[in-house]
Amino acid sequence: MSCIVVVGSINMDLVTLAPRFPGPGETLLGSRFLTAHGGKGANQAVAAARLGARVSMVGALGRDAFGDQLHAGLAREGIDLAHVARLDGEGSGTASITVADGENQIIVVPAANACVTPAQVEAARETIAHANAVMVQLEIPLDAVEATLRLGHTLGVPVILNPAPAQKLPREWLQLAGYLTPNQHELATALGEDTHADFRDLMRRAPCPVVLTRGGEGAWYRDAVHPEPTKQAGFAVEAIDTTGAGDTFNGALAVFLHEGLPEAVRKACAAAALSVTKLGAQGGMPQQAELDAFLANRPHA
Repeated sequence: MSCIVVVGSINMDLVTLAPRFPGPGETLLGSRFLTAHGGKGANQAVAAARLGARVSMVGALGRDAFGDQLHAGLAREGIDLAHVARLDGEGSGTASITVADGENQIIVVPAANACVTPAQVEAARETIAHANAVMVQLEIPLDAVEATLRLGHTLGVPVILNPAPAQKLPREWLQLAGYLTPNQHELATALGEDTHADFRDLMRRAPCPVVLTRGGEGAWYRDAVHPEPTKQAGFAVEAIDTTGAGDTFNGALAVFLHEGLPEAVRKACAAAALSVTKLGAQGGMPQQAELDAFLANRPHA
């Protein structure tokens, strides 16, 4: 069984469906409202747990109603929450999402996520030391991201850095990463390069192994064993909701990394494909048995 540590964000998504986006000062009647558990860190932790990994999370929640719900949801997935802080006087992170005409507008309030510290990462040293892989994203303070990269490097545990939301990163951080898992825009931004450059050239310029996601097309990967960018084709499915597909991909990649990068990328593409066939970010994430059955019918994909 793979042991995975996720250092990242935990959010409550507040989703409103409307016929269109309101203008300044305008009030509209929406058609539906729902809440969903989210945050890139939590999403990736759930994806890995459902695929059979033993998962520990490092993060922060407020001591509020949303925090209670999010904590309980992660616990139901079997995720170890010993390093998830509950903070007095601080709310849990939220993402207010309005969906209209197939587009969305999102306002994220980090709240407790902005309080994740390098000290919390250091406190999880023993857990990280026994992990097969660590995942971290950019929805928490960058000093905590740096601490994760440095600790993983020191302990010899590969850190999968998912550079989202996109921003330029110090080259030294990229050199510390075991794997970088961007889309094309995120890769160009992280490297400080032209976002319209050929993605294969961008992959060659990165100072670490890269697994680049290309949506329904699949993914490309490059490492020391595969110095030239190599394609893993995507899996054809009927897409219902693409929310959370990237997080599912990252979770699966971490779980199956011990099987070698080509196989891990293949299974990550399959898990991501399965995730878009159902509604919701976490709602569509497959169980291990679903993934095994899906791949059994596609042995050569």
